[in-house]
Order: sequence, then C-alpha cells, then structure tokens
Amino acid sequence: MNRREIGTEEEKLAAEYLRKQGMQIVEANFRSRQGEIDLVGQHEGYLVFVEVKYRSSDQKGHALEAVDGRKQRRICRVADSYRYLHGLGDNVSVRYDVVGIQGAEVIWVKNAFPHIYTRR
Repeated sequence: MNRREIGTEEEKLAAEYLRKQGMQIVEANFRSRQGEIDLVGQHEGYLVFVEVKYRSSDQKGHALEAVDGRKQRRICRVADSYRYLHGLGDNVSVRYDVVGIQGAEVIWVKNAFPHIYTRR
C-alpha cells in the first residue's frame, strides 16, 4: 500500500473508533482552497474538526507531535471555510480534536488546541 492508501485506512479506523465513543461523523476529507480536514463530527454539543495522524513506529516521533502550530492554523482556516460554506455562524460551539494512531494504539485528544485566528 502507498502512503495515501494507508492514510485512508487509518482515517477509517479513527472514524470507527470515534463512532464507538459516541461521535456522529458528519463528513470525511472535507477539502477547500485552504486545505483539508480529515473528519468532521458532532460530539457533546460541539461541531468537532478532527485531524488524524498515523505513525507505524516512534522512529519519526509520536503521531500527535505532527500536529504543530502551522498545521493547527491551517486546520482552523479550513474549519472557518467549512462553517462559512455550511451557513454556520460564529455562535456554533467548535472543538479541535486529534486522533493519533501509533502502531496499533489509538489516542484521542479532545480539545487538543484552541481556535487560532489568522488573517486571510
């Protein structure tokens, strides 16, 4: 399997994991000009934007470490685009979660980072 196929499989695994934890998955692989968000869901009254990161081993660091400040800003810009395109105002409660898959271990970090406001 190539990297994209592996990523797709791991995103499916993460979506299934989140469903079992009570999250309703609304959309997968939302794309806009600003970038992509792996999963969009509803959970505990929040619209949740989920970034999924996979590492087969810790040789290149932990999967969760891959969601750095730059990636967080991009996710926030894409989330803003999603809310705009779906007619959701600023009064919608939003949360940013990260699912790290390290080998066979799945780690879900709720509210992994705050919304980062950026100029366009």
